[in-house]
Amino acid sequence: MTDATPSLFDSARTGRLVRLRTLNILRWVAIAGQIAAIAAGQRLFDLQIELGLAAMAIGGSIIVNVVFAFVFPESKRLNEREATAVLVFDTVQLGFLLGVTGGLDNPFALLIVAPVTVAATALSMGATLVIGTVAVAIVTLIAWVHLPLVTTSGVTIAPPMMLALGHWVAILTAIGFVGLYTRQVSAEIQSMRQGLLATQMALAREQKLTDLGGVVAAAAHELGTPLATIKLVSSEMLDDLDPGSDMAEDAALIRDQADRCRDILRSMGRAGKDDLHLRQALISAVVVEAADPHQGRGKDIVLTTGKPGTLPDEQPMVLRRPEVIHGLRNLIQNAVDFAATTVWVETCWTDTALTLRVIDDGTGYPPHLLGRIGDPFLRRGRKAERDTRRPEYEGMGLGLFIAKTLLERTGAELNFANGANPYTGEPHPGEPSGAIVAVRWPRGPGGIEAAERTPALGENLRFDD
Repeated sequence: MTDATPSLFDSARTGRLVRLRTLNILRWVAIAGQIAAIAAGQRLFDLQIELGLAAMAIGGSIIVNVVFAFVFPESKRLNEREATAVLVFDTVQLGFLLGVTGGLDNPFALLIVAPVTVAATALSMGATLVIGTVAVAIVTLIAWVHLPLVTTSGVTIAPPMMLALGHWVAILTAIGFVGLYTRQVSAEIQSMRQGLLATQMALAREQKLTDLGGVVAAAAHELGTPLATIKLVSSEMLDDLDPGSDMAEDAALIRDQADRCRDILRSMGRAGKDDLHLRQALISAVVVEAADPHQGRGKDIVLTTGKPGTLPDEQPMVLRRPEVIHGLRNLIQNAVDFAATTVWVETCWTDTALTLRVIDDGTGYPPHLLGRIGDPFLRRGRKAERDTRRPEYEGMGLGLFIAKTLLERTGAELNFANGANPYTGEPHPGEPSGAIVAVRWPRGPGGIEAAERTPALGENLRFDD
């Protein structure tokens, strides 16, 4: 079974790999643009450009590209250190070319931001800071040390000092802002992608368990008659044999083992029988199934369905979908982990909505994280912290993200709140004043509710029916 552990999504373990071919293509585009800009400056604007120094800078990029093309295969992927070195080279090459073509007076000086943007998109924060620092140092250097732009008539093109200073500040601001903004967006996209991967893995696991239970139940159903026959024959043999003989002991052993096989198959197929009852069930049955793995973990789980005295026929019949069971199970698990003594699971409904609330008597959600609950890889602080109440988890918020994503796929709307106001950070044993999760489904066609009510136990059907 797939193991969706946090280490699977650790970027330090998986590595940030960048295709060398992609960087080479970008460098060829930059080389073509640099050659075109120098040609236009000479032909159209009559600028005196040190072609030797410019050719040295552009030639360096061409040599690097050619060497990479012949030495490494097209499928080569650079690790973070290699990609950082390549982008540092691109930054230095561009800075040198700008330095011999006017420095910051060159209108293309803003392109120094490009390597920083690439690093912020594909690499870690540390690598981005390295490349950003190199870019800032080069921009500051060529602002004071550069070859000026001079026309063929000897006129030096230089903006006023105030404008040059403003241009320098603007480029540094662009490096910082674009780098941080791109890095933040890239990190959120990566985090969401990993969270969705974890969600798909969790749903696939739940679906496999459901399918496996159906297979086991079918096997139990088909093997019921042969096991009953074995038990009957062995019992008749036992009656005809002398008590205490070896044959009698063998017959008794066969009968006992037949009973054992029957009990094993019955227990394995208890939750997987592929009949109409398991394709749709009363909402109370679905909640009981979701809460069952967390019974007996030292916390009381109180299940309430409708108003007191509500009859089973009055309960909504819902589709028993893996998304619903796994999502509710995650919510209940989170409540049990952080509850002091008790968890309440309340289900109620109206003509328009079906609502389920999971409440505990723990400390509740930290107020500064309340608006971000449901985001994947949510940290309580800058560093991952392990909570003593659940030492096996790092507290990344991945479980709530999976639950939220799976339940929203079924049309649910989730709200997170605290039962105590103001927030004290202290548990409330025996009082439903901790964390509250409200799950609301609209009733009607296309939702979680079954289109038609079927008898409690439907007819067993073959899988291909």
